[in-house]
Amino acid sequence: MSPPEQYDAIVIGSGQAGGPLAIALAQAGRRTALIEREHVGGTCVNEGCTPTKTMVASGRVAYLARRGAEYGVVTGPVGVDLARVRERKRAIVKSFREGGERRLKAAPGLDLIWGEARFVAPRTVALDGRNLVADQVFLNVGCRPAAPDITGIDRVGALDSTSIMELDAAPEHLVVVGGGYIGLEFAQMFRRFGSRVTIVQRDRQLLPLEDEDIAEAVTGILREDGIEVLLDARPTCAEPLFGGGVRLTISTRAGEIALEGTRVLSAAGRVPNTDRLDPAAGGVDTNPKGFIVVNERLETSAPGVWALGDVKGGPAFTHISYDDFRIIRANLLQGGDATTTKRLVPYTVFTDPQLGRIGLSEREARVQGREYRVARMPMSKVARALEMDEPRGVMKVLVDAHSGRILGAAILGIEGGEIMAMLQLAMMGNLPYHSLRDAVFAHPTLAESLNNLFANLEGV
Repeated sequence: MSPPEQYDAIVIGSGQAGGPLAIALAQAGRRTALIEREHVGGTCVNEGCTPTKTMVASGRVAYLARRGAEYGVVTGPVGVDLARVRERKRAIVKSFREGGERRLKAAPGLDLIWGEARFVAPRTVALDGRNLVADQVFLNVGCRPAAPDITGIDRVGALDSTSIMELDAAPEHLVVVGGGYIGLEFAQMFRRFGSRVTIVQRDRQLLPLEDEDIAEAVTGILREDGIEVLLDARPTCAEPLFGGGVRLTISTRAGEIALEGTRVLSAAGRVPNTDRLDPAAGGVDTNPKGFIVVNERLETSAPGVWALGDVKGGPAFTHISYDDFRIIRANLLQGGDATTTKRLVPYTVFTDPQLGRIGLSEREARVQGREYRVARMPMSKVARALEMDEPRGVMKVLVDAHSGRILGAAILGIEGGEIMAMLQLAMMGNLPYHSLRDAVFAHPTLAESLNNLFANLEGV
């Protein structure tokens, strides 16, 4: 083993926190090593947001093309060339990845090192016969799809959220195991690509962290799109069928059923990439699921070691990973005192229509004993949605019963994520709901729906 190479900082993983942080550290005059084992950009650019939303866009075009007659537009038969969809997805991912790599390589004082790092001592990592040591180490190693707990699943060639995007033809019948946002996005996407789709969800509702009424509305939309949804259903066994395909044995309240499909997508969670990092050798504590334990300043149990992004558990979103970077930058480079305490966590489920979420759900408000009122309105009451012939969904906002400030929102509707962002801005500015109720928004926009939404509030 060669003598240790001394750096001021080591960043492991070039995701949406690691890449910007490595550049910021180098720009601050710290000799920095950024270690990446596979590709620049992390999950978001390579297997997550960028490729999936690119394919979601292709699915929406197919959906609108099939609905052409509803708009008075005459089209011929609509088909989907999944190989071309994949080519477009790959090109966009390649562009984003290579752009990120060029920025890293151009940063003075930053060494981009390819390989898989593991701790061998506190603040010391080894890779490919080299030892690197630094005063500060930052972990942005992310997560990967979890293997489903189904007997025989390894015999049927189950897909995950990465491999399904490499198919060159839509399966005749896709069975999606898991009813979270990853499963739902792929389910609707492949339905639009031409597959018959069945979702198997072990909980009593899809999107188990959402309010029941919102989950029911999402389920209704998916069923309207021709997707079969099995709730309170747990796959226990998988076996290959003679001639191709797979049979799943599913446990339900009514007993066991057999479900046959062409391919299975496992969308039942993710696990952290800490198994080969050996965090214990670096004095870094993990929880029973392997996620790295951090405090509100993202510090681990090991002095001089921080964790950012998905590997620390909690909300697994790109924007949270990037905000983790901003917290570290503020505290270590800008003399700040930033924390994750009371951080608003917005997110959007990119089904069509979208589900934009921010703040408290009604379930959470009840658990906290909050006194609140509810503003609720179907998207079928939104003029712009009707003009676009996109009336599916519902708007639901919780308002503090005393201050009138917005506590949380679920916007299921066309561009629901964008409407949610307007409510987030109001929450950040501590605006009471009537500021939006009485605001003059341009007509006809989706934004002006907030006027009518807040015109009448339900008491709880």
